[in-house]
Amino acid sequence: MSVALADLLFYLFAALTLVCGALVVANPFSRNPVTSAMFLVLTIVGLAGLFVLLHAFFLAAVQVLVYAGAVMVLFLFVIMLLDLKEEERRRIRAFGLVAGLVSVGAIFGIFLKALLETRPGRELPAPTLEGTTAPLGKLLFTEYLLPFEIVSVLLLVAIVGVILLSKREIK
Repeated sequence: MSVALADLLFYLFAALTLVCGALVVANPFSRNPVTSAMFLVLTIVGLAGLFVLLHAFFLAAVQVLVYAGAVMVLFLFVIMLLDLKEEERRRIRAFGLVAGLVSVGAIFGIFLKALLETRPGRELPAPTLEGTTAPLGKLLFTEYLLPFEIVSVLLLVAIVGVILLSKREIK
């Protein structure tokens, strides 16, 4: 893949990810939570495209299969079971607005500080691995076994919670 095409695809996937991520939170088209969930799926697809550009094909596939597939189905299942209607528009409180703007400003300041401290012309060493699954699996089941098991238990709790929420009383 040529450099110009890779750059163009990067900007395309990055823009898709940022725009759809913003539309998940502040959607001017609809107040329906299903619409926000669909924009979250597009955000996940944009991230998978960025992983492909980094030659991390396994991470891209897992991103789409696990998050866009399983987790989004779980989210939509909960949304449909709870029968969430369109959210009513609320008044914006001054404290919440100021706190949000201060938080965004602080994150933007940290981002700018990190950006200014980098040396863009510096040569980086070549990566030693290119997206193979064997080292990832070995690292996952040795050094990161406890976090992996904690995440699996959290997913199990989420599934049990969905079952309990969907259970109706038998009369």
